[in-house]
Amino acid sequence: MALTSDPNNRLTSITLDEGSIGRGGPEQEHERAIAIFDLVEGNSFAVTGHAGGPYTLAVSLLSNKLALDIRNEQGQPVTAHILSLTPFRRVVKDYFLICESYYNAIRTASPSQIEAIDMGRRGLHNEAAELLIERLEGKIEVDFDTARRLFTLISALHWKG
Repeated sequence: MALTSDPNNRLTSITLDEGSIGRGGPEQEHERAIAIFDLVEGNSFAVTGHAGGPYTLAVSLLSNKLALDIRNEQGQPVTAHILSLTPFRRVVKDYFLICESYYNAIRTASPSQIEAIDMGRRGLHNEAAELLIERLEGKIEVDFDTARRLFTLISALHWKG
């Protein structure tokens, strides 16, 4: 389902539950902050069957599941969804491996080698965004760019630095 251009179909803030996610090192916290900033700056986010936002999102981890607590801007609950991270396991692992290759290549590889690795990285990122859209279907509607940014946040939650 295509999202309308309703300016209320968006996230205005995202918080991470430190109790379940924990704090990371400085690099990990920086990656998480960038992911949240990018997501809030540009997103299209609508709760299926709800009149509209804007919304706030609280993210936590429960076992191997991603908990998404969605509220309106006044803090009133809209809905909560628990999303298994198991379907993302392979793509997150592959994404980290290719990112590591990319960062290593920046130091020693030719521009064409770096570009080839970056194309692979973008391809995995796109694959993860499509998977996320599929997993959210019927619950939350996001556009492709928002799904990419949400995957960036999901991967930043797992990044070990």
